[in-house]
Amino acid sequence: MRVLIDTNIILDFLLQREPFFQDAELLFQAIDSGKIVGYATASTLTDIFYIARRHTQSIEQARQAVSLTLTAMEICSVNRAVLESAFGSGLADFEDAIQIACAVSQRVDAIVTRDMQGFISSSVPVLSIQEIIIGINGQNG
Repeated sequence: MRVLIDTNIILDFLLQREPFFQDAELLFQAIDSGKIVGYATASTLTDIFYIARRHTQSIEQARQAVSLTLTAMEICSVNRAVLESAFGSGLADFEDAIQIACAVSQRVDAIVTRDMQGFISSSVPVLSIQEIIIGINGQNG
């Protein structure tokens, strides 16, 4: 299954943010085992660097967070077509609109988020981590 992972879930994992870390860790274990192909937008990487640097007060840890993301995930381009699609969507949250446009562009199976409201207008199915984990376990069991 190919899924675009919302920025906040990636940050939950990288920064071990509670109470969300355990679910995010399950998702990254599924990515690491090849059960899921995880996608992130190119713009997510800049957010990760900025937030990780601010959170840890360390450029090196911010670089490690970006490096881990690059290793674990496929990266969706954020080009003019994606930006125009996102801008034209009318969504109030431009970051969410970019993620939806990237998900459509990459033809992923779902977007994984804990912010269901932010993705309510998505034409790509939007799932929680729990729904993804149940889905992949059901396929294998």
